[in-house]
Formats: sequence, structure tokens, C-alpha cells
Amino acid sequence: MKETASISISGVPTERQRQFFASRARFTAYGGARGGGKSWALRRKLVGMCLRYAGLSCLLVRRTFPELKANHVIPFLREYDGIISYSESQKALIFPNGSRIFLGYCAKDSDALRYQGQEYDVIAIDEATQLSEFRFSILKACLRGSNHFPRRMYLTCNPGGIGHNWVKRLFVDRDFRNGENPSEYSFIPALVYDNPNLTSADPEYVRSLESLPPRLRDAWLYGRWDVFEGQFFSEFDASVHICVPSTIPSDLKKFIAIDYGFDMLAILLVGVDASGNLWVIRELCESGLTLSQAASKTAAIAEGENVEFAVCSPDLWNRRQDSGLSGFEIMQRTPGMPPMRAADDRRIAGWRVLREYLCAHDGHPFIRISSECRNLCECLPALLCDPNRTEDASDTPHRITHSPEALRYAVMSRAQNLTEAYGDDLTDIPLGFKLKQERSFFD
Repeated sequence: MKETASISISGVPTERQRQFFASRARFTAYGGARGGGKSWALRRKLVGMCLRYAGLSCLLVRRTFPELKANHVIPFLREYDGIISYSESQKALIFPNGSRIFLGYCAKDSDALRYQGQEYDVIAIDEATQLSEFRFSILKACLRGSNHFPRRMYLTCNPGGIGHNWVKRLFVDRDFRNGENPSEYSFIPALVYDNPNLTSADPEYVRSLESLPPRLRDAWLYGRWDVFEGQFFSEFDASVHICVPSTIPSDLKKFIAIDYGFDMLAILLVGVDASGNLWVIRELCESGLTLSQAASKTAAIAEGENVEFAVCSPDLWNRRQDSGLSGFEIMQRTPGMPPMRAADDRRIAGWRVLREYLCAHDGHPFIRISSECRNLCECLPALLCDPNRTEDASDTPHRITHSPEALRYAVMSRAQNLTEAYGDDLTDIPLGFKLKQERSFFD
């Protein structure tokens, strides 16, 4: 084995990079904006640990292997020529002391299954927001072993992408679920202004970020996690659309909107004021419920609220092969279940209407959401644009789509109220459909 004691790692870290190097948390996320020096820091952290612990087993993952090779393998070999060798057959970077950095990719959820059962001492995920939470969970389970090396996972990230929501939840909002230990998670934000090497070497890059449109500038330059590239509802503003429950009017006409799936039931209690504005009062989001259980949950939310109807996904009117009954028949017979109405479920038209409700007219939007509706407040701004249909929202990550789908059903049931703001001529508003006529609860 070659002696490695005299090997030095080149470069002078910034203060933020020093904090990243010093982190002893089991999971450390670094970044948040463009130009913060994430890739440089990640490579040096891995090299430092591989030199410190002989025989260390590391995994470096990015969405695709070509991205990984261009952004890390080539720089690794250029910066540490003579120290690190590359094995194409093993897809690994090999150190003289036996440490290895295995190179992986995870472009889709099925790719993550290739890592099940494997063990690594250190796992690094570059551009973690490009990976789904499922992929992160599989990789997290690989962070184990019987030796005494430290177990660490390092993530670099920017706002946006399919993994935006889970990265934000864990590292920015620190909203932990059962089994997640807050002390194991650390977030080190870094902006381009924290990287003097870049700002002095390429001031034009900084000026290009500063000249971006406001919302894109907020995400890329200032690392804001409530606005990001690919966000479907850029109109959403928590300071405008989220309200405290005490400000919700008491004299509302109320109805319920439901998106049912066994993987997730989303129920919204919605109120309409005299001006046609919508107020989302309460929510319930729960998985693993049968149709009759979902109806019981709906009845409980409706109790004492004088709910006029429940607008639901039209597929509930399809007959089920197992029972011969439709979901509508199963749910409607539950005591306390409000009269059910099939939603107009056209996606693009529905999202356009919801966008109109979110837009502020004379400083006031047509919709406000109670701060107690945590799932909707989290998921609505996290929706991504469909890469193939820009006017549609992506159905991935699927976990965040349920409560926004229910809200789409709600606004489509009230689309005619836009005439109060715009008059009868809606030709200048891109709704793309004719206004619905009044119909019975049971149509």
C-alpha cells in the first residue's frame, strides 16, 4: 500500500465550504443557490475522507452517468492525477490505500433498486433535488456497515426539480416525520456571494444572475425555496394566499372537494363568500382508506358545517367489478355524506381557472387557504410543470398532487363566478371552455 500521509488537497475553501467540511451530521445538505461552490466542496470532502480512512467505501450518485462523468469524474482525474485511478469495469475511483468512490446514477425510481442490499460508509448525492424521495430512501438504507467508519450522507442541492419538496421539508423547513431524528440533519446554505473565488474570477456570471426575472432571480441568486425553476404555480405567494383561521369569514356557503385514491385521500372543506371568493377552511389527507372509510371521514368534516355538496372525481361513478357498485353508490349511502357531484376534471382548463383564482386582482386574490391546511400549503407551490405539456402540472412526485387536484375540482365547480370580476365576455381569459350551467346535486 502506498503511503498517503504527505498527500495534500489543493484549494482554499470559503467560510461556507469550511462549515460543510466540519459537519458531523449523518445527513448534510449544502447549497441552495447557483454558484455556491457545491461541486468543488463535495469532491474535496470525499477525497479527504477517502485519504483519512483506508478502505472506505463511498458512493457518488447523480441523475445520469454522463452528467456524473462530466461534472465529477473528469475533474477528479484532472485535480488528483497520480493519486486517483479510474476503473471503467468497476465504475469506481480507486485510492492507493484501498478506498473507493463508486459511481452511480439514478434517473428513475427503478434505478434505485439496483442499490438495495448494498452497503456504503459514505454516500454523496449531487443535485439531490433531481431525485425523488423514493430514490433517496433507498439510498439512505444503504448507509450501513459493520466497520467503525463514520456513516455520512452528503447532498448538494438547488431549489426545483422532482425532489424539491422532500429536500425542503427535511433540510429547510425541518418538518420531520416519525422515525426521523432532527439532530441527524444539517443544512448549510451557500449563495454565489459566499464564493469570492467565483465572484472575482467571473463577475459577469453574478451580473447575469442579478438581471434575471424577479422570481427566477429569487431562486437562482438568493436560494429561495418557495420559488424555483419549473414551478407550476409561480403566482402562489404564501404572504398573499395563506391566512390565519381567525380571518376566515363566518358567513360562508360551504362545500367539500375530494380527490380519492387508496394511496391518498384528500378532502378540502371550502367556503364561498358573498363576492365569490373561495376560502379553504380545513383539510384531511390520509392514505390507505377504503371508499366507505373515506366517506366516513368526509361526513366527520362536514358535520355541523351545513355543507351543500361534495364535488368528487368522476371515476367514482364507474361501477366496480368486485362489488358491482360504483364508488358513488358506496360513499353516498354513508350516513352524513353530503350529496356528491361529479367534478369537471379537465386538467388544463382546471389549472387555468385555478391560476385565475390565485392571481391577485387589485391586490386581492380570489382564493385564500387556512394555515391549518398544511398539506395544501406545502403541495400547491411544490407542483412542477409537466415537461411534455407546459400548461399541465406534472404527476410526479405523485405524493404532492392529491390536495391540489381536489382544489382544481373545487374551483371548476365555481368557474362561473369569474363573471363577477370580468363580466360575461371571457374571451380575453384563456379558460378554454364554456361556463357550466346550474345542475342538480345528483347530476
